[in-house]
Amino acid sequence: MHIGLVGLGKMGGNMRTRMRNGGVTVIGYDRNPDVSDTDSLEELVEQLPSPKVVWVMVPAGAPTHDTITALADLLGEGDLVVDGGNSRWTDDKIHADLLAEKGIGFVDCGVSGGVWGLQNGYALMCGGATEDVAKVQPAFDALRPEGESGFVHAGQQPGAGHFSKMVHNGIEYAVMQAYAEGWELLEAVDVVDNVPEVFSSWREGTVIRSWLLDLLVAAIEDDTHLDKIRGYADDSGEGRWTVEAAIDNAVPMNVIAASLFARFQSRQDDSPAMKAVAAMRNQFGGHAVHTPPPPGGDANPG
Repeated sequence: MHIGLVGLGKMGGNMRTRMRNGGVTVIGYDRNPDVSDTDSLEELVEQLPSPKVVWVMVPAGAPTHDTITALADLLGEGDLVVDGGNSRWTDDKIHADLLAEKGIGFVDCGVSGGVWGLQNGYALMCGGATEDVAKVQPAFDALRPEGESGFVHAGQQPGAGHFSKMVHNGIEYAVMQAYAEGWELLEAVDVVDNVPEVFSSWREGTVIRSWLLDLLVAAIEDDTHLDKIRGYADDSGEGRWTVEAAIDNAVPMNVIAASLFARFQSRQDDSPAMKAVAAMRNQFGGHAVHTPPPPGGDANPG
């Protein structure tokens, strides 16, 4: 398979490598010439055989919309665009309709795996017509983890993949918050002598073992009391969208909503629990952490 990949940042660059390792020919374009295979989006499209498949891996919102709009003018009937960024699912129908006017197919794909995806594979949740998904299947197979899980065609309608990924991220918020609050309580009570060992002991045989737990253990083994991290955690948008969708559909979502509001609280106080959330986000996604301010100084992301 030949595929064009637009956006070669932390995720896109590693995805290019994993696809190439899986036998897919990838032509990548990025505004940073140091990592780009081509000088322009136009050149990328020209180098692809027909039917052309272009995977967009740029920030959600205007960057994704502008890229897809440009591709609508460069591609033709029978070609296909994949949006693998963290786009809001409601944007997918807009983009699918825009491309359909030119006879161009559209697949939305939620991608999970962060900075570890190159090694472990990426969990993929896609939406779109079966025939369009089939055109991208070799790339999906190269990207996905080994084993039977890790890939799902979530639905035929545009947005099914991103909606699934949005709910996944909402659950992720809640799980991280639960671990973080448990860590704060263990730290607060003098009866426990070694909090990292307690968390590490939970990694085998318990019902709460998970990859997020592994990542938190790695973080607190490196910085036992998380003194190097300020208790500030951003929200990337998908937690908000999950809660908004719950409101729109009258679905009670108490835990995920509370974990979202805890992110907002972290911007007001140096919350101990939010240090743990920030540490886990840094471990799995390479997200920046905020360091404590020096005496008399201001804190900066570090």
